[in-house]
Amino acid sequence: MKPSFPTHADEEYSLPPVEALLAGTLALMTGCAQHSGPVCQRELMVGKVVSNLTELAQHPALSRPMRVLLGRLSSRWLLELGSAAAPAAGLMPLLPEHRTLQ
Repeated sequence: MKPSFPTHADEEYSLPPVEALLAGTLALMTGCAQHSGPVCQRELMVGKVVSNLTELAQHPALSRPMRVLLGRLSSRWLLELGSAAAPAAGLMPLLPEHRTLQ
């Protein structure tokens, strides 16, 4: 008999795709904040946070105010990568191509 309430194993299947991406991004942000390993690993994690936030900021299923907030968060996390990864003056960072989550 299957339990009437969702189990931990069912959790990832119960969220709509855009919410699953947001939940994963929040978990990754927590991991970045708690990371004490090699710097190169943290930089990769921060890069993925920026990528996810940028994709969420362009997602049509989210309200405009939420997309603006996520875009600002993406910009702030981009600063975490340091000046070496920041775009040159006058150039915009490359944004991932928008993909509708399904």
